[in-house]
Amino acid sequence: MLDTLLPILIFAVLALAALGAWRRVRLWRQGRPSPVPTLRGLAAMPRRYLVDLHHVVARDKVMSNTHVATAGGFVVAALLMVLVHGFKLAEGILGWGLLAASATMFVGSRFVARRRRDPPARLSRGPWMRLPKSLAAFSLSVFALTLPSVGLLPAGFFEGAGGWLLALSLVAVLAWGLAEMVFGMTWGGPMKHAFAGALHLAFHRRAERFGGGRSTGLKALDLDDAEAPLGVETPSDFTWNQLLGFDACVQCGRCEAACPAFAAGQPLNPKKLIQDMVVGMAGGSDAAYAGSAYPGQPLGEHRGSPHGPIVAREGKALVDAETLWSCTTCRACVEECPMMIEHVDAIVDMRRFLTLEHGNTPNKGAEVLDNLIATDNPGGFDPGARMHWAADQNLPLMADKGEAEVLLWLGDGAYDMRNQRTLRSLVKVLRAAEVDFAVLGNEERDSGDVARRLGDEATFQSLARRNIATLSQYRFQRIVTCDPHSFHVLGNEYGELGGDYAVHHHSTYIAELFDAGRLHFAPWKGGRVTYHDPCYLGRYNGEFEAPRNVLKALGIELNEMERSGSRSRCCGGGGGAPITDIPGKQRIPDMRMNDVGETGADLVAVGCPQCTAMLEGVVDATAEVRDIAELVADALVEAPAGAAQPSSNRPLAVEVA
Repeated sequence: MLDTLLPILIFAVLALAALGAWRRVRLWRQGRPSPVPTLRGLAAMPRRYLVDLHHVVARDKVMSNTHVATAGGFVVAALLMVLVHGFKLAEGILGWGLLAASATMFVGSRFVARRRRDPPARLSRGPWMRLPKSLAAFSLSVFALTLPSVGLLPAGFFEGAGGWLLALSLVAVLAWGLAEMVFGMTWGGPMKHAFAGALHLAFHRRAERFGGGRSTGLKALDLDDAEAPLGVETPSDFTWNQLLGFDACVQCGRCEAACPAFAAGQPLNPKKLIQDMVVGMAGGSDAAYAGSAYPGQPLGEHRGSPHGPIVAREGKALVDAETLWSCTTCRACVEECPMMIEHVDAIVDMRRFLTLEHGNTPNKGAEVLDNLIATDNPGGFDPGARMHWAADQNLPLMADKGEAEVLLWLGDGAYDMRNQRTLRSLVKVLRAAEVDFAVLGNEERDSGDVARRLGDEATFQSLARRNIATLSQYRFQRIVTCDPHSFHVLGNEYGELGGDYAVHHHSTYIAELFDAGRLHFAPWKGGRVTYHDPCYLGRYNGEFEAPRNVLKALGIELNEMERSGSRSRCCGGGGGAPITDIPGKQRIPDMRMNDVGETGADLVAVGCPQCTAMLEGVVDATAEVRDIAELVADALVEAPAGAAQPSSNRPLAVEVA
């Protein structure tokens, strides 16, 4: 009887799973076209799963090992189950391999069960709470039913009244396990991420992220295509592989735990946002969502459909506009996601529609965008006043020189009295190192970062193209800036519009100058110091070491915050968040200054004008805030006697825009 029943059960479940897969694919194909290299993506998927994805999963060693046991055990057990019990190929090592795989899977299920006894708040509950039982049911039933196939039980063990009852019980348990692990993988359930996730890795819209690469620049809209939507209004306006990516969410909540907006009590939870997009893709409401809600927003009030609005002008839709405007675009969610889902891309896509089509940018957003259009800077300052701070600096202008080793990009901090101190310090450092540099002066415009993050792609592209036209008139080896936002946009987002430049953050360049023997410092005699990683320097561009190397060169021994490096907490200054100013229970910079206070530091070193402004705005701050350039400028000393003098006459490596 088992010889007949097991193949029928296995192939029936596989057929139903295939039907569910076809249905799921149809849901994804509601999205806009997105060409992908199908065969190359499928061929690359195993490596992306086993290497790239596990680099992220491995940050939690216990869960990484658990995932290897459960996921790896299931994949091997499922394949061998089809061969051994479906096609009756138990000879040789196949049967023993099935026993080993199912036993490994069962061990993993026990770790999952322990995790689920008292799960952290970030984990979804509901159907996810039965996952340990489903894993155990599948692995134990397969193990037991395989024992006679390898001779560990007599061939007729399951015969007779008692044997048949036991056999039917095991088959029933296996049916439950198959329903959850295989059928539910394509029809919906805790294992849905396994099917969608594998294809998501194969057809990822940022394939450059795999193999150790980095891809963080936003993708440009084709503003000349009258047929293309200006941003995302409905779930079907996302590309099909974005919808596929949403379906890959495992609801582990790592993004939720890392999100500064969620921690501050603002109405954003990146995990729920992704699940809302899944709800919209299939149609329905968020009533069945089993995780943490948006702070201050009850479940069951939001609903949507594939072709319905994500954000309603009046009443409720899938999400409220305040949810999208709460994001600081810090990419902490993306960095932590074990399925490599692109939350920030989705949020900015939805912001683009609200800004470009509805003109719905909250608080000071509309004013800032108007200022950028009218004056080329977000503060609405006189464009001719960009160099007023440097009246006594005698800065060389590109318009006069035509070429230089370094183009110093000032950024809009040139209008801010606090950041002018940083710029003065950086100029002092460059001159001490005898760097051949120049500035654009009043020819420089805003980089467009704020406009792009607020969703105004048209203004961003206008600013970018005019900056590119200006830069094309001059020759320089590299651009150096103290603003990570300008650094990121110039280096990673202008290229799509025709501007390819070698761009360096000032901490990276200062580290190079020191290593080349062109800078010399007096020993540090201050107090305890910690360092805050700017999101657009660290997570966006992978530069964590250069600022620390500069501080080390100053003789500073850092007291690192618990959340530092790739897991640094955002200051709250990115993505236009200070402009849209969505209220929460506390301020993000206050939380970050609390992190500083836990180190006992007297001073927090920063490398970003936004971070400086946000952290210095904390009431009753326990530490002084200073830019790395300021610390370096204060420590400069003459070269010791006998030291080799650097030459400022070095050939230019010309970059043509």
